[in-house]
Amino acid sequence: MSAPPELPEIVSRAFAVCREAGYVAFCRNETGRLLSTLAATRGGTMAEFGTGCGVGTAWLRSGARDGARIITAELNPRLATAAAEIFEDDDRVEVLAADWSTLHQRGPYSLIFLDSGDPESVGVDSLVDLLEPGGIVVLDDFTPCEMWPPVSYGRVDTLREQWLTDDRFTAVEVMIAPDAAALIATRR
Repeated sequence: MSAPPELPEIVSRAFAVCREAGYVAFCRNETGRLLSTLAATRGGTMAEFGTGCGVGTAWLRSGARDGARIITAELNPRLATAAAEIFEDDDRVEVLAADWSTLHQRGPYSLIFLDSGDPESVGVDSLVDLLEPGGIVVLDDFTPCEMWPPVSYGRVDTLREQWLTDDRFTAVEVMIAPDAAALIATRR
C-alpha cells in the first residue's frame, strides 16, 4: 500500500491554524478530497456554512477553478478570525464572522458545503433557492447506512431521507470511509 497523497499547501496551512487555535473539529481528508474534486467542476460562487477554522474552505480552494469565489460564514468570531488568517492574501475567499443565514443575500451558489448537524437549517427547503440550477449541495458527517429508510442511532434519519427523495434534486449517499458518508445533491 502506498502513502496517501500529500496535502495541498493551503490545507496544511489550515491544519496548522486549527492546531494553533486548539480546534479539533474539522473536515476529514476524505471529505476534503471530495470537496476539492467537486470544486474543480464549478465556476461562479461557492459557499460553506460553518467554517470552523477553515479546513473545508481550504479544500474547496485547493480545487477551485480560476475565477471561482468562495464565501464562508462562521458564527464563532474567534474561529472566523483564525480562518480568515489562512486566506488573508487570497481575494477569492471571503470569511465572514456571521450566521450562515447572512449568505442568503449573496447567492445563488454553484456549490454549498455544510455538515448535517442541524436538521432545521440544512433541510431541502432552506437551501433549494440558494442554489443555481445544476448547483451542488454537499452534506457531510453522516454514518454510512445500507438500509431503507435510512436509520441512524436507532431512528429514521429524516434529514437523509428528505435529501435522497426530494424531486428538486438528484442525490446520492457516498461512503468516503468505512465510518463516514456524505450526501451529494444536484439541483435539477
